[in-house]
Amino acid sequence: MEENKKKLGFNIIKNDPTDGHKGYGKGALSLDNVSPVIIDVNAGEAEIDVGAMHARSVVEKGIKFLPNQDDVPNGKPYWLVWVTVDRKPEGPYYAGVTACYMTVDREIRRGYKSLPEHVNRMDKSLKRHIIVEHMDDKSKKVLADFLRGHNEDLWNNSTDELKKGLQAN
Repeated sequence: MEENKKKLGFNIIKNDPTDGHKGYGKGALSLDNVSPVIIDVNAGEAEIDVGAMHARSVVEKGIKFLPNQDDVPNGKPYWLVWVTVDRKPEGPYYAGVTACYMTVDREIRRGYKSLPEHVNRMDKSLKRHIIVEHMDDKSKKVLADFLRGHNEDLWNNSTDELKKGLQAN
């Protein structure tokens, strides 16, 4: 099963569909350049899971999410991190990185997450915000190592705000 898994990468910005005309869709945000990264806090692992774009990641499938964390006392902690890639004169970089907390208890098929927070954080990532200060230090290091390992050029071109936010230089 493991070898059948597709390796997915970040979507590097496609051509602007509104190039050359000023009509419909001009200035609209595109989801083509955002990728969801799921961090398993306990395992200290991160991976891209595009299913999270529609709350259908491997972690989320088959789980009924509740808005109160106390209703899932034995939930396993995860971070869903929205990573937006953009391009500047120096080259592509991680432009928006925002993290959302969630828990999952497979045994009772229940989990906790704040759906409005997940939607708002995806929007903030698309708008080039860095929101990682609320993450635990172990997960920050996992994310920094993952982003650097995924593409060192993207990491090197990224802002000091991101690198400091993840306590990595």
